[in-house]
This record gives sequence, C-alpha cells and structure tokens, in this order.
Amino acid sequence: MKTFDLLLYFTIVSFVFFGITCLFSSHMRLEFTRFGLSMLQRLITGVLQLIGAAGLIVGIFNTYIGIAASAGLSLLMLAGFIVRVKIKDGVYKSSPALIFMVLCGIICYKFIDML
Repeated sequence: MKTFDLLLYFTIVSFVFFGITCLFSSHMRLEFTRFGLSMLQRLITGVLQLIGAAGLIVGIFNTYIGIAASAGLSLLMLAGFIVRVKIKDGVYKSSPALIFMVLCGIICYKFIDML
C-alpha cells in the first residue's frame, strides 16, 4: 500500500470519527460553547466533516470529487485553527486542526497531480 493511500484512509477514518463526535458528543457541545459557537455551527461542522470524508471516499474513484473534498476539509480545518487561535488556545490544542489542514492540503495536491 502506498503512503498516499495510508494518508487518505487515515484522514477518512479521522473525519468520520470527528464528524460523529461533533454531532453526538456532549464533550463537543461544551467545546463549541467554549469556542463561542452555536449549536447550529456545531451541527454544520459535523455534517461538513462527514460529507468531506464521504467525498474523499468517492475521490478514490473520481479525482475531481477528491480535490473538492480535500480542499473543503482543508478550509474547514483552517477555520478551526483560526477559532482556536482567536480563543487563545495553546499550540498543543491548536495543532490538530493545523496538522489536518496540512494533511488535507497534501491530499488535494496529490489528487491534482493524478489529473
């Protein structure tokens, strides 16, 4: 299995987990309150994470969908990183959003390279 495949599958599983957690976890409800975000924003974030994960799965067969999904997830993680910086979370708490933003950017680049 190629490194790209491992990265892609890891990202898919992560965003399915994050999306479900965002929608149903009481801990995430408290986190979004701490972020100063509404319940609707939490639900939208969870749904976008699940749609992004589904888009990455479809991207295995359709490169254009993979590009759109990985770019969208990268932007979503950029927004998450900005929220963390805005509320003055430290580097440790902010780093997952930044790392996933970069991972999704790499995936997007690789999908574009496949064209």
